[in-house]
Amino acid sequence: MHTTMVQVLWGCFLLWNLNIASSQTVYPGIKARITQRALDYGIQAGMETIEQMIMEKSIPDLKGSESLDFLKIDYVSYNFSNIKIKSLSFLNTSLAFVPGVGIKVLTNHGTANISTDWEVKSPLFQDAGRADLFLSGTFFTGILNLSRNDFGHPTVKLQDCHAQVSHAHVSFSGELSVVYNSFAEPLENPILKTLNEMLCPMITSEVGALNANLSMLEVLTKIDNHTLLDYSLIDSPEVTENYMDLNLKGTFYPLENLADPPFSPVPFTLPERSDSMLYVGISDYFFKSASFAHFTAGAFNVTFSTKEISNHFVQNFQGFGNVLSRIAEIYTLFQPFMVRFMATKPPVINLQPGNFTLDIPASVMMLTQSENATAKTIVSMDFVASTNVGLIILGQRLICSLSLNRLRLSLPESNRSNIEVLRFENILSSILHFGVLPLANAKLQQGFPLPNPHKISFVNSDIEVLEGFLLISTDLKYETNSKQQPGVHGWEALNLIKGYWSGKLAP
Repeated sequence: MHTTMVQVLWGCFLLWNLNIASSQTVYPGIKARITQRALDYGIQAGMETIEQMIMEKSIPDLKGSESLDFLKIDYVSYNFSNIKIKSLSFLNTSLAFVPGVGIKVLTNHGTANISTDWEVKSPLFQDAGRADLFLSGTFFTGILNLSRNDFGHPTVKLQDCHAQVSHAHVSFSGELSVVYNSFAEPLENPILKTLNEMLCPMITSEVGALNANLSMLEVLTKIDNHTLLDYSLIDSPEVTENYMDLNLKGTFYPLENLADPPFSPVPFTLPERSDSMLYVGISDYFFKSASFAHFTAGAFNVTFSTKEISNHFVQNFQGFGNVLSRIAEIYTLFQPFMVRFMATKPPVINLQPGNFTLDIPASVMMLTQSENATAKTIVSMDFVASTNVGLIILGQRLICSLSLNRLRLSLPESNRSNIEVLRFENILSSILHFGVLPLANAKLQQGFPLPNPHKISFVNSDIEVLEGFLLISTDLKYETNSKQQPGVHGWEALNLIKGYWSGKLAP
């Protein structure tokens, strides 16, 4: 009886937890807004590629039979095989948002030139050869319904499909082409009927193939040797009359731990603008999770040895050798000499209009270590380094750089006027300015990958710092000869997820 009661209580507890979890609102770390300008550009830049893709597709055989009354032939069986599209044109194509649903595709007045093998059989004769088929008055409309699956991948479903070819003209070639072309017209209507019955199933099949690729989209990306970034969709795209919003998780994780950080994103709203093709909002949660993940992974701890100091700092930063000499004179004569920096807490992110700052709480230790002995601390001090963050977009990456704004030692106010403290503070400021921050900026040059499709570049980009988030406004450019490699980060290409990352469910 006791065991049964425990099981019931555990069941109730789990159900309660599931109910609480499902009722909690999850907010994105990144918002990507696609405007009508992006759809219009997609038609302009992408139709040639889409037409080329269609021309490369395999077309099923067209088979049927037809009676030729004027020749008093009860039936003629025909088969058009090895169908190749030689040219294709969609003269009038449009894309439009359907609020709450997805994107409506409309194309009409399309034409196609097709070459094919043919074979005809009847009670009186049979023959085979080549033919050309010209299609005109092509019409298609359908709605791409956009959603997400349980792993945070986007999904696409075609609904309300209607496709039709209005006219077909068959032209046979060969020695008896004049004869065959004389009864080609009666074959054109059944060819149209068969073709029109095939169109929507063929288009639906292609959308299904796209969906299969989307389900393999890489939503967890390794950023560096310390962290991963989760780009998964947290909910279905939000579609309005003028734009579509993609809400992405935008959370960093240490490589060895996929637990969410001990804080949650807060809601933010993108301004109502339509001048650019794409708007990307990056909340302070994105940067806070990056800070927390790198801190947890120990990425902010660094030790400079005597060799590194002499080989790197002294050679590359004028006057830095004199700074280190002053340190040695003041604090020790022992060798070798080491400087160790350790973040004591995750760096603090602050996004205010026009201002992006990063405050780094840390400690510095200066040590000596003689041969076969443990390191000896000669001085240790806590401090907070306040830095300004510069931003630029290079390629498809957001590049950050740090510049020292001010440094403050963590001391009682009564000790701050001590001349030795001020002396040490100036020396430490020089070390950060000439040594630590240049190394940090070199690492930051790797940048953060921004969500964008393969072969799409950002142009005319602008970055604004608003309250609680960054706003990137950009147009897009399709690079037909782009050397950008597939499978770099998240939304740049459709790549297979390898290993256990593929099993992580999005919230």
